[in-house]
Amino acid sequence: MRRFGASNWILLLLCLMYMILYVDRVNISTAAPLIKANLGLSNTQLGLAFSAFAYPYALFQLIGGYFGDKFGARLTLCVSGLIVCISTAATGLVDSLVTLVAARLALGIGEGATFPTATRAMAVWTPERNWAFAQGITHSFARIGNAVTPPLIALLIELVSWRGSFVVLALASLTWVVLWTWYFRDVPTAPPLSKEEFAALPTRSRNNAREPVPWLKLFQRMLPVTMVDFCYGWTLWLFVSWIPSFFYQNYHQDLRQSALYSAGVFVGGVIGDTLGGTVSDRILQRTGDRVAARRNVIVAGLLGGFVFLLPVILIHDINIAAVSLAAAFFCIELIVGPIWAVPMDIAPKYSGSASGMMNFGFGTAGIISPLVFGYLVDRTGSWTLPFTGSICLLLLGAALAFRMHPDKPFETAPLKAVRA
Repeated sequence: MRRFGASNWILLLLCLMYMILYVDRVNISTAAPLIKANLGLSNTQLGLAFSAFAYPYALFQLIGGYFGDKFGARLTLCVSGLIVCISTAATGLVDSLVTLVAARLALGIGEGATFPTATRAMAVWTPERNWAFAQGITHSFARIGNAVTPPLIALLIELVSWRGSFVVLALASLTWVVLWTWYFRDVPTAPPLSKEEFAALPTRSRNNAREPVPWLKLFQRMLPVTMVDFCYGWTLWLFVSWIPSFFYQNYHQDLRQSALYSAGVFVGGVIGDTLGGTVSDRILQRTGDRVAARRNVIVAGLLGGFVFLLPVILIHDINIAAVSLAAAFFCIELIVGPIWAVPMDIAPKYSGSASGMMNFGFGTAGIISPLVFGYLVDRTGSWTLPFTGSICLLLLGAALAFRMHPDKPFETAPLKAVRA
C-alpha cells in the first residue's frame, strides 16, 4: 500500500480548509429567508449584505497573496482562519442591516488571503505534474461545502436556530486553525517527507520570502487571466448567493425543499472541479502543451455553462431548472483547476501574489453580481434577466481566454514541458 505522505496530508488539510471556508461563506444564502424576515430586509438589501463580503475579499486577494509570499502560508492562514472564526460567530449576533454588513466585511477580510496563500503552499508542497489536480480537488471540497451547506444549515436552524448555526460553524473553523498551525511548515524537509517525495517537489517555486514582488509587471502579465476569472466569478457568485432563494421564491419551495434542490445543483460542481483538474493535468502530461491543458479546458467549461443555462430562462419547470443548473455548474467548475494552475505555470516563484491578482477578478465580480442580481429581481419580479446577464458573460470569458498564455513564463528561465 502506498504510504500517505506528508504532501498528501498537507493537501488534505487544504481540502478541509476550502470546504469549511465555503460553508462559512455561503451559509448566509440558506439562512437568508429567515434573516430577511427577522431583520426586515428587501432583496436589494440582502444582495448588499451578500456583496459586502466581496469588497475586502477582492482587496485581500492582492494583500493576502503578498502576505503569503512574504510571511509564509503557516502564519498567514492561521491569522486568516482566526478572523473567519470571529466573523462567522458574529454573524449569529447581528440585529440590523448595518451589523450584518459589518460581519460580512470581516469575513471577507479573513477569507480574502486564504486561496492565494493556499496556492503558495501547493506550489511548494505539490509535484508540478499535479498542480491542476491539487487545485481541482481542493476546490471540489469547496463545492462539497456548497452542496452540504443548505441541508446542514437547515438542520442546524431546526436544532439551534439560524443564529446558533453560525456559532457552531465558527467552532468547526477554529478546530481547523489549530490543526494547521500544529502540522504545517513553510519549507518542505525530509523527514517528514521521504527522499522520493522530497525529490518530486518543485524547486523553482521556492524563493527567498523577502524577495520583492515585481507588482506592475506581474499584474500586466496576469490581467487577461483576471478578466477571465471575473467572467467565471460572476456566474459562480450567482450560484453560491442566490440558488437557494431562487428555488424558495421562484418555485415557492419551503426551506428544506429549496435546500435539497440547491444541494443537488452544487454536487455538479464537486464533480466538475475534480474532473477539470484531472483532465488538465492528463493533457499536460501527454502533450506537454500548457495551452491545450489549461486554456482549452477553460473555454470548454465556459461554453458548456452557456448552453446549460439557456433552459433555465426558457422553460419554467423546477425539475428542468434543477438539472440544467447542475449541468451548468458542472461545466463552469471544470474551469477551476486549470485557471488556478495558470498563475503557478506563469509565476511559480510569486504564486501567492499571481493567484491573488487573478482572483481579484473573482472578488470584483462578487462585489457586483449579488447586488445587481437582487436589484434586478426586485425591479422586474423575474429571474430571467439576471440569468441572461450571466450567460452573456460566460461567452465573453470564453473569448477572453484566448489572451491567456500559460505557456509563456513570467520568469526569464524557460518553463519545461511536463510529461508522464
